[in-house]
Amino acid sequence: MEVLISYFGVKERGSTVGREVLGGMTTFATMSYIIFVQPTVLSICGMDFGAVMMATCLSSALATIAMGLYARYPIALAPGMGQNFYLALTVCGTTAARGLGYSWETALAAVFVAGALFLFLSFFGFRERVITAIPDSLKSGIAAGIGLLIAFVGLQWSGLVVASPGTLVTLGNLKDGCVLLAMCGLVFTVTLMALRVRAAVLIGLLAVFVLGLLTKVLTYHGIVSAPPSLAPTFGKLSFTKLVSGAEIVTAVFVFFFLDLFDTVGTLVGVGRQGGFMKDGRLPRARQAFACDAMGTVAGAVLGTSTVTSYVESAAGITAGARTGLASVVTGLLFVLAIFFAPVARSIGEGVTVAGGAVVYPVVAPALIVVGCLMARNAKDVRWDDASEAIPSFLTMIMMPLAFSITDGIAFGAISFCLIKLLTGRGKQVNWLMYACAVALLARYILLK
Repeated sequence: MEVLISYFGVKERGSTVGREVLGGMTTFATMSYIIFVQPTVLSICGMDFGAVMMATCLSSALATIAMGLYARYPIALAPGMGQNFYLALTVCGTTAARGLGYSWETALAAVFVAGALFLFLSFFGFRERVITAIPDSLKSGIAAGIGLLIAFVGLQWSGLVVASPGTLVTLGNLKDGCVLLAMCGLVFTVTLMALRVRAAVLIGLLAVFVLGLLTKVLTYHGIVSAPPSLAPTFGKLSFTKLVSGAEIVTAVFVFFFLDLFDTVGTLVGVGRQGGFMKDGRLPRARQAFACDAMGTVAGAVLGTSTVTSYVESAAGITAGARTGLASVVTGLLFVLAIFFAPVARSIGEGVTVAGGAVVYPVVAPALIVVGCLMARNAKDVRWDDASEAIPSFLTMIMMPLAFSITDGIAFGAISFCLIKLLTGRGKQVNWLMYACAVALLARYILLK
């Protein structure tokens, strides 16, 4: 035990083994939905549901444990939401649906190449330089924006906010059983937090789960099942069309940049939330980025889309996680999920309500709470300087409204560079910020 405490620096970070285990469990609980959402999405393009589930669990476990052992951060990784839809609907979608029409085998090869390129650049500190180049106000805006996005997702998944023509969103049906369940969980979790109960988020999750089973709002799927076969997707990558199709080459770079900015945004946001940033830098960022890239490469071989750092890691940090030991715990739980898939499914499974909407009442309260805590980073924005405040605000507001971390960063970075140039303060901006802004602008011009 002392070896673990020493290696991960548990005492130095003001934590305990118990808090790290609790944090790792909390992070897993808040992101376990990906185990079932991912195969659902990728099955659209003909991939085997069970195999994708296995690939998701294994790639998440490998990348997250690597993050814990190598980078020693309590940051979990799994296939990213957004990248999976891009693969299924755009790269593999039919031409009639404005898709490129490639096979999922070719799409996985594109993911593999993007991950390999990412891994190569990670050893040269490329992504670390990106973090250093981002101004402090924009970093605060990114962290707050991610918090707003998480809270918005939580509100949607609770059923408190629903789609509405004309106004985009409106208040949901407060009499629905799932909505009431999520509201009870939110009130209970916040009450525990106000009473300074360190395990508030996890206790809240488990309480909602039990209450949902008792009220029959949730479905009990059992405890143990045999792991599904990985054979239908393992090693099925097809590289033949990567050298003959310009569109698939473009897809490689889209996967690359989506992962780049999602990961940078998440690491900055979660890094600030956990107090890991030092003088505007994230120590051991190179190792963290390498773990992210290795996860993507491994995931493509196993049979799943881009693996990236998860903002839900903030839930574990809120529960007390401060070291990589929490990530090891989360990774091991992903392995166990292979054998206890019915339990994880009961926790992370969506429930269809009136109107056809799907809600996740168990994890929604935790996301709302974590989003609120991360949004407080907005106080560190230089609101008295318009050239810093407006780009930061655009970053914050565009993440939930565009439903994309990448778009939020894009609007912030482009406007920041443009305003600084127009006000004669262009020399205050790092050259890498200009490069990122140009790349992001080109993405809209060429791909949107």
